[in-house]
Amino acid sequence: MRSVVSRFRHDEAGAILVFWAASIAVALGIVALSFDVGRMAATQSELQSYADHVALAAAGELDGKSDAITRATSAAANLVSDSQTYGGGGKTLAGATSYTLEFYDRLPSSDTGSLSAGLTTVPADAIYARVTIAPRTVGFAFAQAFFALTGTAPTGNTVGAVAVAGFTQYACDITPMMFCIPDPSFDAANPATVGDMIRLRAGGQGAAWGPGNFGFLEPSTLALDSTGNCAGAGGTGPMLRCVLGAVGSITQCFPARGVNTEPGQKVGITNDSLNTRFDMWSGAMKNEKNNPIYAPAPNVIKGIEPKTGGACNWNNPQPTADTAALPRDTCITSGGCAPYGNGDWSAGRTAYVAKNYGGTDPHMSAATRYQYYLAEIAANGGAGSSSPILSGLSETGRPMCSANQHADPERRGIIAAGIDCGANPLPGSSTNVPVHQFVKMFITEPVVDNGGSVSALDIYAEIIGSAGGNGGTSGSSGIIHDVVQLYR
Repeated sequence: MRSVVSRFRHDEAGAILVFWAASIAVALGIVALSFDVGRMAATQSELQSYADHVALAAAGELDGKSDAITRATSAAANLVSDSQTYGGGGKTLAGATSYTLEFYDRLPSSDTGSLSAGLTTVPADAIYARVTIAPRTVGFAFAQAFFALTGTAPTGNTVGAVAVAGFTQYACDITPMMFCIPDPSFDAANPATVGDMIRLRAGGQGAAWGPGNFGFLEPSTLALDSTGNCAGAGGTGPMLRCVLGAVGSITQCFPARGVNTEPGQKVGITNDSLNTRFDMWSGAMKNEKNNPIYAPAPNVIKGIEPKTGGACNWNNPQPTADTAALPRDTCITSGGCAPYGNGDWSAGRTAYVAKNYGGTDPHMSAATRYQYYLAEIAANGGAGSSSPILSGLSETGRPMCSANQHADPERRGIIAAGIDCGANPLPGSSTNVPVHQFVKMFITEPVVDNGGSVSALDIYAEIIGSAGGNGGTSGSSGIIHDVVQLYR
């Protein structure tokens, strides 16, 4: 007979319970660990979502203006809130105490630590917003028992978040022109500014650039739309003539936060090209009158009669006795406010109506010259009609030389980059110049070289509004895209 000890040693009954007990312990441990890891993942996801939204809110204000960082900081603090479920206890995430916000002029190279390269406090240079959420401790629940049994301290249970977002503005199919704004507070979107006249005068290399001076946006290197009307145009001259005069899709989109500029002394190219919109053909454009890509506007009233020889002979045009162009602001005519008017053209309006309509104003409700221009088109069959706008006069108001007529009234519109030339002095050709605002303008009269000097070329235009954001339509107007992007 075996002893009790011997029987116990060889008895296998119930042995499986030992393995079950060990397995259950392991399984429960895995469940506990999964639960705690899930709590950490949920907290990290909440923090990252909050960081992403704060960075996007801040970056959306980084348009290069003098108050960009102030607006970005305010947007981040006031527009975004979220909640944190587990880390350090549930709480609301909102306000500047929840994160650290930094601004950079280049994309930060890393997500870790405080980076000094590219860090900036200059609003004009700030392009990227970097948000850092301080690490939060996520308390363990089930795993706490394991650490208690083993006598060790919890580790690896802190989570945080970093997000980087940036702002880029793209300009598509705009007129490659820039001009100096009157002061930093200028806003073409302000209703009080709409309808004001600007006299744009060519600025030259080394000249003192002041309000109203204009130049060009890198015409020699401008990327042309490969399927547009200017595709294949080579050289500064041919390219500039095309992008200033042609209709439809012209240039590719390009980053417009910092533009490259060139002087504005290309007088012949400018007036020859812009004047195709008025059905005037001279210089290098004299053989393009029947080219549909240079179709004139549907309203070309200009107060000029052709010389003897027919409607196409607009070289050295003469003031006509029986029609008038849309007038300038009264204070610009008197010399009291050039180059920026105040929108009061009442005196000139009386003369315009007297000459073109015999003294009876057919469009009393039109407050601005652009509205008057549109009303003249609408009252005579619309943009696609050939019905005369003026009757019994030397001008009909419709193209009389070209066989084409553009269907979009905005053919006489341009979009130019408004530059704060006081804050950004221009020696002529400059690179990475901040754009204050893209401005939509209506050319009120033909552009004429009044003597051949750099300063002799004047463009008179009325402000239609701002082209910032997703502004602009078809025809001569481009589109400005504000792109806010999360980089990481």
